[in-house]
Amino acid sequence: MPTTALLWYRRDLRVHDHPALTRAVREFDRVVPVFVLDDALLGGRFASGPRTAFMLGCLRALDADLRALGSGLVVCHGRPEAELVALAADARAEAVLWTSDVAPYARARDARVTEALRDAGMQAVPQGGAYAVDVSEPRTQGGTPFIVFTPFFKRWRTLERRVVHPAPAELAPLPGTVARGRVPSLDALCLQDDVVEPFREPGEQAARQALARWLDGPMERYADRHDDVAGEGTSGLSPYLRWGCVSARECEEGAERRGGPGAEAWMRQLCWRDFYAHVLLLHPGNARHEFQERFRQLEWADDDEALEAWRAGCTGYPLVDAGMRQLARTGWMHNRTRLVVGSFLTKDLHLDWRHGEAHFERMLLDGEPAQNNGNWQWIASTGVDPAPYFRRMFNPVRQQRKFDPDGEYVRRWVPELRDVPVDKLAEPWTMSADEQAAAGCVIGRDYPAPIVDHAQERRRALDRYRAVGT
Repeated sequence: MPTTALLWYRRDLRVHDHPALTRAVREFDRVVPVFVLDDALLGGRFASGPRTAFMLGCLRALDADLRALGSGLVVCHGRPEAELVALAADARAEAVLWTSDVAPYARARDARVTEALRDAGMQAVPQGGAYAVDVSEPRTQGGTPFIVFTPFFKRWRTLERRVVHPAPAELAPLPGTVARGRVPSLDALCLQDDVVEPFREPGEQAARQALARWLDGPMERYADRHDDVAGEGTSGLSPYLRWGCVSARECEEGAERRGGPGAEAWMRQLCWRDFYAHVLLLHPGNARHEFQERFRQLEWADDDEALEAWRAGCTGYPLVDAGMRQLARTGWMHNRTRLVVGSFLTKDLHLDWRHGEAHFERMLLDGEPAQNNGNWQWIASTGVDPAPYFRRMFNPVRQQRKFDPDGEYVRRWVPELRDVPVDKLAEPWTMSADEQAAAGCVIGRDYPAPIVDHAQERRRALDRYRAVGT
């Protein structure tokens, strides 16, 4: 009698290099691909209209790719432990396969699903595939999880890699006993997409094209250009990696095949992604609390007006405002600018890093727990990979002059500064009245004056951090 398995898609929305799909096709006669819309995520702590809209686009693209292989995507809406058991019964499936995740909610959800499937006499078969390596594996020489990146990177480089799997040549049709369902609209999920110029087109085909373009040229200069906020010095693949439209392992293999300093530097960034997944998997409390307990005593400011100015890109510091406006318009922000706006929130405005984490999770197409939490705790100096807190206090004026020297990035995202002379662009408030008039930008009217003085707030931040630990 033919055997059947469900393939439960989550954030692995592809058909190439998908270990769970490869195993399902190898071991079962029929594979039923399914995605479960989970209200606990859609409307939870980090609900996001922009990211959900991107996800829905990825699901539609995945359904088209699966149909081209002879199958299709079944879409359910409800609690995964109930929906998967019911669908498995309808499809007469013996097992459910999926790609493991590291976030606390995902692990708790998967445990509930596993228990429900076993109670129903079905197999739960989680697989790896979300990262370049099995992030549960690396350990220090003392047998403990890593909390510093560089030794993790050294160990990561020595780990065995799995092969990159091709897409299946074909899939069996969906059984007639299964209701296919449809990918809903964003409105039907009661969410709103504020992003008017999405950074990337959703779906695996778009992801694979973007990866090929990156590997075939720009990656070669990544080591030299990755901090150039106005150029195309980074891959821009983060939304695709977040939703698994392309695998980290295939990215790594492509970079290895080409080689060179750019490839080496970019693979190091792929390792940062694995590192933060490793950290959250083995330190789940990081999802809500500072990793470094001494900094749980930090006193954060309570200033809604400053927080709103930061969110809106109206702080009076052009590079900070450009980054926040890029995020609002595209659902993405250059990594260098993410560091600058993060430092400004936590060390100039003295606001809790969790405000930044929540806003990024709401707006970013690539927002996901391990990376977002890890990066916010890094810039707030509260997380793993510790360094003296004063080394992560970025001067937004100096950062702009160094990484946007011609002002191309700032002028694009803060158009009211378009005609400000480049020598005044990082500090437009220093223009004379005549210069402001000539530039068509009166400070305080056309563009805000700085809401804080960086030098003064840096001293205040040093005192705050020093008070709770060195």
